[in-house]
Amino acid sequence: MQCENFNWRYNLKYFLLFFITFFILLYSQYCEAQDDVTAKTEVGVVKSHDRGLHGYISYNAERPSSQSNFSYGMGFYSAVWPLITKPIADFQIGLAGAWVTPDNSDNKDKPLAPIGTLARDNWPERGPTWGSVFQTLEGGLGYWAGNRFRYGSPKFSMNGTPQCYDYEVGSPGWSFFYSSKALPDNRLGIAQLSNRLLIPPDALPFKDDPKGKFLGYTYMALPFTEPTKGDPPTGDQSWTCFLNSANFKGPIAYYIPETWSKIGKLFNYEFIYGRGLDARPGNMGGGAMEINTVPCFESQDEKGVTYSKIPLLQFPVDNQGRTLLVEDVVYYSKAALYDAFKTWRDGGESCSGKFDEKGAWKSKLTTRTPGFKQDGKKITGVEKIFDTKVHGNNIWGLEWVDGTTDKFGNFPRYFRHEGDHLVPISASEVPDKTNLLDKEFKLAEPGEPFTSPDKGAWTNPGAAAGPFKVRLTDGSLVTYSWFRFVDQPSFQQYNWSKEKKEKLQAFVEKIHAEWFIDRDYMAPPSIGELVTLDPALLVTPPKGMEVGYVPIVTYQEAAPK
Repeated sequence: MQCENFNWRYNLKYFLLFFITFFILLYSQYCEAQDDVTAKTEVGVVKSHDRGLHGYISYNAERPSSQSNFSYGMGFYSAVWPLITKPIADFQIGLAGAWVTPDNSDNKDKPLAPIGTLARDNWPERGPTWGSVFQTLEGGLGYWAGNRFRYGSPKFSMNGTPQCYDYEVGSPGWSFFYSSKALPDNRLGIAQLSNRLLIPPDALPFKDDPKGKFLGYTYMALPFTEPTKGDPPTGDQSWTCFLNSANFKGPIAYYIPETWSKIGKLFNYEFIYGRGLDARPGNMGGGAMEINTVPCFESQDEKGVTYSKIPLLQFPVDNQGRTLLVEDVVYYSKAALYDAFKTWRDGGESCSGKFDEKGAWKSKLTTRTPGFKQDGKKITGVEKIFDTKVHGNNIWGLEWVDGTTDKFGNFPRYFRHEGDHLVPISASEVPDKTNLLDKEFKLAEPGEPFTSPDKGAWTNPGAAAGPFKVRLTDGSLVTYSWFRFVDQPSFQQYNWSKEKKEKLQAFVEKIHAEWFIDRDYMAPPSIGELVTLDPALLVTPPKGMEVGYVPIVTYQEAAPK
């Protein structure tokens, strides 16, 4: 009996061991089969995200040794062309532009961004001073994800950030595309100066296909008003945007000095009094194309290799095989215009507005090979297709490795994922089973209208004439009204004396009477043709309002078909 019992227990243990081993083997085969099914179902399944490309195509600009003397104006010519062949939704890339910040180089360690601002509370890596995100002028050419009315070519917008990125200002009434509602009255910052050009909230479009023609623009600090020692103390610098195009030349608008100074009072932070763009020289050391939001498709082949696709990005190429992006980067001292402008404002001899060459310093440019990423992974090999190059001393752009003289050179569109990096490939190298070749990106549709309130600064004291309507080339319909200059919405938040407002009004009337839109203020470009703004942006003042009145956009919507 004992022997039989022993055999029974031994056989049971052997049976259980066999059963467990068999079950593990069976389960392993089941998992492998499921993996095969999953792998097969992933083949050709196209996924999308908005991190298709990120990076900067940039240049550096040499500064004069006496930097502060040439820090009251910065300008250049930037190429305008349709970077994308179709108006794609959720796409954001800035064409070659620059950033101007107040020069606080004397401050090495004390925060400029007050506690409670977006930059101070969320970007510790910008410390200890947060000088690069305190205040900026970063307006220029580009495509923005928030554009409501896309039409193929880029647009121009004079964007700025007065308060550590808590909010932005992009036009006389709105932020740069983050909301279709006008800014609150106390955050309006741009004063419309031109009485001939509309500045719509969705930015300024261009005529036809620009194909690499140039737009000149300069931000010049001008003293429209005197500095004040009040609460808060405010400097006299009104950073004014001048354009140079084929059909419009001259100033379009300026940032009211209080736009920059009021942050100190708002946060009860006296250290930053006198440190904003209202009082400090500007600092600009170069510029770049900023590649931000680019849609992307990803898919796998039957071997599990991932491939990706981004929209076609094209760059104009001239008959010498060059892509010219920026030329004639110039820094200006007060001798360029500020001094003569102030003399005129105070009752002296009138000035033409043309930038005096004795106050101009043309910069020498340098560049470096750009780097790019897709969804955080480095892209390698783009330099085998193109690299940046300075042509002469003051013309910057791209050089194509294959020496193309076609009308356009193309950024690589397809990529194969290889471990922790991506490599550009041709369309012929993309497996058909990924289904990427025929996959199209979503086209942009007209967005909701830009609206302004029917109360507050927009109605008190209100418009003197209008409304009027005009259809733009971007497919939008713009409504605008004529306001007496000092009655426009941006000024109504300030408790200025009647004397101060009337002095400013009288001076602007002189500017309107003597500064015309068909003569040069900036020096002409060294090479190339000037781009043409959408002619529909140009308006004529009503009878009796030829000087001292400005056209303020109050609404922008999709135009009826």
